[in-house]
Amino acid sequence: MFDQLFPNVDVEKAWEKTLETLYMTGVSLIWVFIIGILFGLLLFLTEKGNLWENKFAHGLIASVVNIFRSIPFVILIVLLLPFTKFLVGTIIGKEAAIPALIIGSAPFYARMVEIGLREIDKGVIEAAKAMGAKTTTIIWKVLLPESMPAIVSGVTVTGIALVGYTAIAGVIGAGGLGDYAYLDGFSRNNNDVTLFATFVILLIVFTIQWIGDVITTRLDKR
Repeated sequence: MFDQLFPNVDVEKAWEKTLETLYMTGVSLIWVFIIGILFGLLLFLTEKGNLWENKFAHGLIASVVNIFRSIPFVILIVLLLPFTKFLVGTIIGKEAAIPALIIGSAPFYARMVEIGLREIDKGVIEAAKAMGAKTTTIIWKVLLPESMPAIVSGVTVTGIALVGYTAIAGVIGAGGLGDYAYLDGFSRNNNDVTLFATFVILLIVFTIQWIGDVITTRLDKR
């Protein structure tokens, strides 16, 4: 039945492309999670009225985040080619796509982390300060735990966006399901290949969303 529905699909190649998509998404998401939380915390803490209030630092960090968040991903890949070459030694392949995937997604996630931190009741932070808690203690014991549902929800949305970005990364030969759908499907007029690749991408997206929803629900005690 599979051969009748998808006569032009090479299962072995499709599996290889699926692994490439999962690899690029997984590795990038780990770095986006770390960098996004770091920049999200800095954006929040340097805001007016917060622990590290600093107008210049906040403006500088916000500008960097806004600039990289605003550049279309396909253009960002091209702009970063010299940096990618310096960092990984090549501008082609899935390894070359990862720096652009991280730099393109981390600012977006940082803003989501900042929004999550803003939702924390100010009274909780003030109570911790009144008890003499250090800034690091407030970060680890108050800010991150209290905003964890928003942080997980944000990384879920970012992970789904990364799956879409991996398809665009095909312009530098990164491979993945998007590349498979375009080169083996659309370019050769094999609609069944395009449909199959789309189905697998949707399956990955739904799985990420389901995992994120389960974790968020368990963390949210409201």
